[in-house]
Amino acid sequence: MRILHLLASPFFSGPAENVALLALAQREAGHEVTVAVDRRRKDVPAEEPAVPRFRELGLLDEGGMELSVKSPPWEMWSDLRRLRKREVDVVHSHFSHDHLLARWGRPRGAVLVRSLHAPRSLRASLPAADAYTVPASMLLSPLREKGRTAEVLPALVDPRFHPVEDRQALRRELGLEGHPVLGMVSTFQPSRRHAVGVEAFALYRRQRPEARLVLVGDGALLEATRRQVTELGLEDAVTFTGYQQGDAFVRWLQALDEVWLLGLGNDWSARAAAQARACGVRVVAVEEGALPDLADARVASPTPEAVVSAALSGQRAPIAHPTNARIASDLLALYERARRAR
Repeated sequence: MRILHLLASPFFSGPAENVALLALAQREAGHEVTVAVDRRRKDVPAEEPAVPRFRELGLLDEGGMELSVKSPPWEMWSDLRRLRKREVDVVHSHFSHDHLLARWGRPRGAVLVRSLHAPRSLRASLPAADAYTVPASMLLSPLREKGRTAEVLPALVDPRFHPVEDRQALRRELGLEGHPVLGMVSTFQPSRRHAVGVEAFALYRRQRPEARLVLVGDGALLEATRRQVTELGLEDAVTFTGYQQGDAFVRWLQALDEVWLLGLGNDWSARAAAQARACGVRVVAVEEGALPDLADARVASPTPEAVVSAALSGQRAPIAHPTNARIASDLLALYERARRAR
């Protein structure tokens, strides 16, 4: 099967990592797979560029498409014409710009699959496709009730995410003291509820005074969170790591006993929860997106008291997250069902 993924992003982060892992697993299953990414935006400060990584993985599509939301109309027209001439069996589009291009430039005979990333995409004007993927099981019903072919595309996990052999030694290397070591790993933005997490940690410390909180990431609310930590007198118990990526991010996650995921961004796949579970880290999470499917302990309402209650509950859920090979197999089966239904 010849598969072309469209990913109008210049960044190798978030959804791009998931698409790369999916494409690798599909290739390992014996299929011809490439990924077209944004070739126009080359200056991506504070982010890892996508083109070099996909080229290094042997997945970068060289079909000539610019595939950028910043493209002028004539370049978009050129992309459309180039796509229409491609000889592929499946076009799997992932972002809104990709959906627009694929709608008008689908190659003759190719199956079109659209990935939806959040509930807002399930609207009356949903673009037509042969099949869809959604990031969480709760979003399947609205599509299937309309007779659409759909499947969950869960978070795929890089093999680097695994339990560390000596967690205490790793903590010494990272300069972490205290027990247990809790963490929040996300961009500092309102939807991630860092303010709730910090207030919850202050309450948690009343019962576990040796606990430490590790905050991984950066973002607009970073300084406000620093001020909150100071106002609550938690400076000696909270570590700010800044933005981490690659192996460095894996090491910080492996060092945790427990991660608190108190909200999601644009992508509901809950990738951080899947990565944490792969590292043997307990997951405490609110009931949003795919988080309920991956949490050891669920937070019924995003309040500090509810977070502390879930954290202290000791609950562990024996969840077996599917392997990348299994996820790829399920998606290949979706492509085949869509092909037969055409």
